[in-house]
Amino acid sequence: MDKVVIVTGANSGIGLALCERLLTEDAQLRLCLACRNMQRAEAARSALLTSHSEARVDLVHLDVGSVQSVLTAAQELKARYKRIDFLYLNAGIMPNPQVDVKAFFKGLFSRNIINMFATAQGILSQQDRLNPDGLQEVFATNLFGHFLLIRELEPLLCQGDHTSSVVWTSSSNARRTAFSIEDIQHRNGAEPYSSSKYASDMLSVALNRHKNSQGLFSSVICPGLVMTNLTYGILPSFLWTLIMPVMWLIRIFTNTFTLTPYNGAGSLHWLFLQTPESLDPRAKYHSLTSGLGTNYTEPRPMDIDDSMCEALYEKLLHLEKEVRRRLADRHSYPQPN
Repeated sequence: MDKVVIVTGANSGIGLALCERLLTEDAQLRLCLACRNMQRAEAARSALLTSHSEARVDLVHLDVGSVQSVLTAAQELKARYKRIDFLYLNAGIMPNPQVDVKAFFKGLFSRNIINMFATAQGILSQQDRLNPDGLQEVFATNLFGHFLLIRELEPLLCQGDHTSSVVWTSSSNARRTAFSIEDIQHRNGAEPYSSSKYASDMLSVALNRHKNSQGLFSSVICPGLVMTNLTYGILPSFLWTLIMPVMWLIRIFTNTFTLTPYNGAGSLHWLFLQTPESLDPRAKYHSLTSGLGTNYTEPRPMDIDDSMCEALYEKLLHLEKEVRRRLADRHSYPQPN
């Protein structure tokens, strides 16, 4: 039976590169691009059909930062498909990034340069804000919207006669020190992106504990340091012009500088070829590129505490109830039994 694959944030960068890889691997699959900007989604679909003229590529409008959009998209997906084999949770934002210029240039000429570029630790912060649903925007887009999407799509993901895979695009910037279980939305911090990515790592572990018995398996990947629209927004363009030759040189000595979206999508593609039951639920699968340009995937253990994973899962379930109640009060949207 032909596989059904949903990719959020598929109109550019790693998401679009993944779609290209998947269609090259399996021309028979049914691919759905779930995107916020439908004009860009149409352009991405046209580009994919140019190189894969017989492919089946669908579109669905999805803004994972909006509860109503998630619920509407999920209803459309449930009406369109009978099951989902792979759900790639790739959409994400890093709004208003601010770089500590002094720390950046200090790190640029130190032995810490590779770690600085790979994790942005100590140099990068963001300014978050509330969205119309009353949630922190980064938390809502990078984590909660995807959690709600999984919950809505459980009838297609949790079927006893086959397994399904949920795959999170995490980051090397996901750090335990940026996350607080008492402040899961990161209202009181300056690193909402890092917090949300670490939370997705924990949520993946919790999902496996709760849903493996129902056929749903969750995995986490790190694309490495990739030059995408999100990355380019961190520094002024003239600085990237100056730095890029150095980064290509550094790549000879480190495997985490994948640099291109195609290389960054390597671990996402690799997971498509694996049996979900064989994967390590506590590992993050890293896209790596050798100095000679060879792509490969390597699992690395995550710094995860089981009790904190469970606490996060329970808090998200509670928040889901609150959000649905508020939405029902505003729009008379039916709540599940």
